[in-house]
Amino acid sequence: MAILKAFKGLRPPQNIVKDLASRPYDVLNSKEARAEAKGNKYSLLHIIKPEIDLEEGVNLYSQEVYNKAKSNFEIFKSHGWLAKDDKNHLYIYAQTMFGKTQYGIVGCAAVEDYMNNVIKKHELTRPDKEEDRMKHVRITNANMEPVFFSYPAVTEIDEIVENYVKENKPDYDFTGEDEIGHHFWVIEEKEINDRIIELFAKLPSTYVADGHHRTAAAALVGNEKKANNPNHTGDEEYNFFLAVHFPDDQLTIIDYNRVVKDLNGNSDEEFIEKLTKGFDVKEMGTEIYKPNTLHNFSMYLGGKWYSLTAKENTYDDNDPIAVLDVTILTEQVLDPLLDIQDLRTSKRIDFVGGIRGLGELSKRVDSGEMKVAFALYAVSMQQLIDIADSGAIMPPKTTWFEPKLRSGLAVHELD
Repeated sequence: MAILKAFKGLRPPQNIVKDLASRPYDVLNSKEARAEAKGNKYSLLHIIKPEIDLEEGVNLYSQEVYNKAKSNFEIFKSHGWLAKDDKNHLYIYAQTMFGKTQYGIVGCAAVEDYMNNVIKKHELTRPDKEEDRMKHVRITNANMEPVFFSYPAVTEIDEIVENYVKENKPDYDFTGEDEIGHHFWVIEEKEINDRIIELFAKLPSTYVADGHHRTAAAALVGNEKKANNPNHTGDEEYNFFLAVHFPDDQLTIIDYNRVVKDLNGNSDEEFIEKLTKGFDVKEMGTEIYKPNTLHNFSMYLGGKWYSLTAKENTYDDNDPIAVLDVTILTEQVLDPLLDIQDLRTSKRIDFVGGIRGLGELSKRVDSGEMKVAFALYAVSMQQLIDIADSGAIMPPKTTWFEPKLRSGLAVHELD
């Protein structure tokens, strides 16, 4: 049974919300964050990427950086740029991209559910990235950014949300510089909050869509606080962490592609010849070719695009991992032909979110930075759920969700 909790959100005033709301900490580097927050004292990046207020080149994991996050957070609160609601709420957060809108429920998930696998995961986490976010949560004593969850769609929840947004003006409503619309409602009525919580309690599971490291960090810090509190009751705010829950049938996963620096000693011709063992290879010319179905890939090499269709003996449609195109590419190409054995640690491979377009792949190859690029057909939500339910783990860099959540529309303090 999934636990959903209303909370007193720390929220910005309407007149600065567009300036304060930021992209997640992990989708832009320090240089990009400095540029994005330049001249904008309200940007949440001052808290979630606090190195932007220190000298360039500072160690991102130094105590100085975490201390800056804490001091900036205190400044935001003292100036009223983040002010706490006077009672517990759930919230609705909707995003519009390319004419399509998805509606999420903002509330707190339970540390207990994470530990008991009611909240299901589909990716491994890296201890160093977990520890970074844990330090950030510890020093701010808050979940500054929500994690992105999904749940099996429930008709009554859909109807509640649909009616609420029709009948109430959004508390926030703005369009970002990326032309993505953000719409946010505070659910004032206790009976509506209570009913949504009751409906969530009937769900067997929820699913981490995006933000595995933030989820793990929030849950582990909550567990730490529990262990260190001799008077622990289970009702403390640290037992819960901030999440936006979207119904699975509203979400879009886009492709997550690969670029590789070299051909592991092969010439272009030798490499293509070796590919024919596992794929039907067809040259498509200089115009961008996008994969059109599961088990079809596109490759960019030597100024040309190719269609690669996996042969039947290279995958197993009855296995939730073996059916994935990322698995096929790894087992048929990256490992045996290119000698890339660990996608998480190899310096010869990089990953490009499909939101950048396939032109980004050819650009990086044509520049000489990379030698070959592979574009994959996007994973489906059903594949993600099947893998999470089976207890299996997806290969690294398999899913890319768009649009990304904006951080700062609501913050959750841990006491």
